[in-house]
Amino acid sequence: MNILKFAMIGAAVGYGVYYVTKKREDGTSILEELTEKAPEWFNKGKQYATQTIDQVTEGIKSHTPGNRGKL
Repeated sequence: MNILKFAMIGAAVGYGVYYVTKKREDGTSILEELTEKAPEWFNKGKQYATQTIDQVTEGIKSHTPGNRGKL
């Protein structure tokens, strides 16, 4: 039974790799698109993380014992 399961998983992985690397009408693949846009997405994620950390830091600063009531 395990060999059948591994064969099915292998076939699914093989098809997934084929689908991601298959060229579309415009001549690019999904994988190429992902590698081109990854730096842009990384920078957006870094900006979001920085913004979130700043918001959390401000929230902590406004609720410290010496600053109670000062929002």
